[in-house]
Amino acid sequence: MANRSYLYSADSLPTEKDNPQSIRCISEHNWDIPLAHELLVGYGTTVVPSMIWNGPLCVAGDYRPGADLLTGLLRVVGEGEVPDRPAFEEMVTRTVEHLEKQKARYFLLEPGEIFALHEDDPAQGVARLPGDIELSVKRAEAALNGGEQEWVESLRRKWPDHFGSFYADYLYYSFPQD
Repeated sequence: MANRSYLYSADSLPTEKDNPQSIRCISEHNWDIPLAHELLVGYGTTVVPSMIWNGPLCVAGDYRPGADLLTGLLRVVGEGEVPDRPAFEEMVTRTVEHLEKQKARYFLLEPGEIFALHEDDPAQGVARLPGDIELSVKRAEAALNGGEQEWVESLRRKWPDHFGSFYADYLYYSFPQD
């Protein structure tokens, strides 16, 4: 069993019958669904058919507002003392550049592997995920407006856990390109 959450982008949503025409790889994260993935699918959040698994195991969200929220929160986190600042700044640059290069209409989060590790029914975990995402988005929005200082400080201390995903053109599970 693999152990990753995967994040992709596409200009259309998967359906029961078809995957989007062009699926771009964004990132993968081992053993968890990181805050960054939640924020990126945080607007227009909906559960859709998975591109990897059978059933409604993918979470989609609008690309531009999600990318803006994450980059705004990274800016706020970077305004304080972060451990290993050079690595943090490199991660921010790499993340922002990759998001710009792979932009599309939607983010598509595939968390099925994570829920398969911890749940008898991964679909139940995915069905609860939009509520968790909504709470994360509210905290991030409050942080952008000067609130949630304790939360932001906790993000600074453990930034690799929340933002240090593997961003690449090809992931462990990639889709063929035309």
